[in-house]
Amino acid sequence: MKAGIVGLPNVGKSTLFNCLSNAKAQSANFPFCTIEPNIGVVNVPDPRINRLEELVKPERVQMATVDIVDIAGLVKGASKGEGLGNQFLGNIRECNAIIHVLRCFDNDNIIHVDGNVNPIRDKETIDIELQLKDLETVEKRLEKTNRAAKTGNKEAQVEKALLDRIRQTLLEAKSARTIVPQNQDEIDLMEDFQLITAKPVLYVCNVDEESAVKGNKYVDLVRELVKDEDAEVIILSVGAEADITELESYEERQVFLEDMGLSEPGSAVLIRAAYRLLKLQTYFTAGVKEVRAWTINVGDTAPKAAGVIHTDFEKGFIRAEVIAFEDFSSFGSEAKVKEAGKLRVEGKEYIVKDGDVMHFRFNV
Repeated sequence: MKAGIVGLPNVGKSTLFNCLSNAKAQSANFPFCTIEPNIGVVNVPDPRINRLEELVKPERVQMATVDIVDIAGLVKGASKGEGLGNQFLGNIRECNAIIHVLRCFDNDNIIHVDGNVNPIRDKETIDIELQLKDLETVEKRLEKTNRAAKTGNKEAQVEKALLDRIRQTLLEAKSARTIVPQNQDEIDLMEDFQLITAKPVLYVCNVDEESAVKGNKYVDLVRELVKDEDAEVIILSVGAEADITELESYEERQVFLEDMGLSEPGSAVLIRAAYRLLKLQTYFTAGVKEVRAWTINVGDTAPKAAGVIHTDFEKGFIRAEVIAFEDFSSFGSEAKVKEAGKLRVEGKEYIVKDGDVMHFRFNV
C-alpha cells in the first residue's frame, strides 16, 4: 500500500519526502527536478510501541512502516501529455492514496510556476488534470460497455449506469471519490475502474515557520474549499521540518519544536494520517526477543492478521490470544493481564482491533 505525494512543481514535495523518509531525493528550485518517482519506506511513529518496549525490554523493536512515493510535479495539460504528464499519471495510478501538497507561504526567492501563490488555483489545476484523465478512461470503457448493454447483458447495464453517473460527475468538475456506491456491485466496479480521482486524499498545507501551529489565510481558504470532501487538512512547515531532520540529537530537536510551539514534528502527524488514509492499522506482538508492530487492513480477521507474520499461521490458524493495548499498559505484563482475567481467546471470525497485542496458535 503506497501513498503518493503530488502537487505542482516547487511546492515542497521532494523536501517533504526527504523529511519523511530521510532519503535524499534531489531538491532544487526549478520544475521537473524529480523525474523518476522516489519511494521511501517510512516508520510510523507510535507511542504505544515505546510503552511496550519500556515494559517488555526486548532485544529489538520493529515499528510499522508505510510506503511514501515522491512523484514529479504536474502542470496544466498533463492529461494531454504536457510536462511529464503521462509518466506522472501512471505513477499516481499505482498509488493507493494521494497526499496533495499545496503551497501556502509567500517567498519571492522560490519560483511559482503560475507566477503567484494561490493554493485554490493550484488545487483546481491538479484536480482538473486528474478528472480529465479519468474522463478519458470512463469514456473508453463506456464505448465497450454500451455495446454489451444493448444486447441485454444485465451486468453491462449495471456497469453502464455507474459509468454514466461517474461521467456526469467528472463533467461537473467533481472527483469520482464524491460518488457513493449504492451496493457491493458498485463498490467492486469502482475498484475495477482504477480511477485516479476515486483515491482517498489528504491535503498538506506547506506554510512558513510562523504559521506552523495555527495556519494562515491560505490554509483557511483551503479548509473552506475542501470542507465537503471528507478529507483531512494538515498544516506543515516543510522548511522547518527539513531543519529539524538536520539536528543531531533528540534534545536539540525538542528545543526547536518547543520554540515553534509544537509537541512533535508535523511529519509524524502526517505519517500517521497517511497510514489511516490507506485504511491501515496496527497490532503488536510482544516478547523478550522482539516487540513488533504489524500492519494490517482495517477490518481484517485474526487469521488474516496471522498471515502477515507467515502464511502458515493463516493456513493452520487455531486461535488467537488477545490483550487490549490499554490492559497491557495498565497491568504492566502479560502475566498480570492473565491474573486479572483480561486475556481473551478469539477464533477465526474475530475482527482485529487497532492496538491489540496478540499471540497465535496454529497447526500445519
